[in-house]
Amino acid sequence: MQANFLIDLGDKAQVPIISFSATSPSLSSIRSPYFIRATQNDSSQVNAVTAIIQAFGWREVVLIYVDNEFGEGIIPFITDALEKVNARVPYRSAIPSMATDDQIVAELYKLMTMQTRVFIVHVLTSLGSRLFTKARQLGMMSEDYAWIITDGITNELNSMDPSDMASMLGVIGVKPYVPKTKELRKFMTRWQQNNPTPSPGINILGLWGYDSAIALAMSVEKAKLTNANFQMSKNSRSATDLERFGISKDGPELIQALSNTTFKGLAGNFQLLDGQLQSSPYQIVNLVGHGARPIGYWTKETGLVRELNSLKLLGILSLTPQK
Repeated sequence: MQANFLIDLGDKAQVPIISFSATSPSLSSIRSPYFIRATQNDSSQVNAVTAIIQAFGWREVVLIYVDNEFGEGIIPFITDALEKVNARVPYRSAIPSMATDDQIVAELYKLMTMQTRVFIVHVLTSLGSRLFTKARQLGMMSEDYAWIITDGITNELNSMDPSDMASMLGVIGVKPYVPKTKELRKFMTRWQQNNPTPSPGINILGLWGYDSAIALAMSVEKAKLTNANFQMSKNSRSATDLERFGISKDGPELIQALSNTTFKGLAGNFQLLDGQLQSSPYQIVNLVGHGARPIGYWTKETGLVRELNSLKLLGILSLTPQK
């Protein structure tokens, strides 16, 4: 809802709206030339998830998602992708974002009565940590169950409480791959030095935000903009009158420059296509005793592989979750 509102304002004022956290696929239907999605669309990960399902030969999967726009947005894409690998979804579990522990437990008991033991979880970390804590207490984190989490949780693993991580042993997660470059290591070192309190570092949303700021600065230089020429409407009663604001004279030049800006950022290649960041490879991780262990990658060109730039397909044995 916030993104929709800001995109509408940007379109009316012809001012670029750059988001590094608005991942909902529904935003792709908004045809505003001034909206830049400098993040991965949630739908871009569904093929990586379904490739794991296909590798194990699972035929039934239960979808667990948060009951809001973030959770619902991915459902049509992931169900279509599962159908293509001959996997059906016998049940969808929609959990309220503010669900109580009793509500979570009640839903988990319902899942325990079903034959399907494979779950794809698409929620944010705050709900996900509670979900897995309760699942562990009910004995649902045993080898009889298989859990796959989308990047809504996987991107935040480094900042999760160790006790929450302990409830997720054996879980497989997918997340956009971030190359371990020299520039990234230097940036992380500066980040740690400038933060007085211990910090787990910046997750990929923060890196996309940093790259977005760099892209904007480069675009301003490329368009040779020195002053923000923004003319208020003569009918405007005040500078805060959102219904009567004017139009930016520099907006069209700036959005054109942004659309043509490419560089190697901290999060990987920054390149836009139709106003959206191009999809990167996905990393597959397995949560084991010492944290999240990388076990493979997924790319559009090669599917599942053990290592990037390797043509050797990822075998089922190497994907077997470890506790």
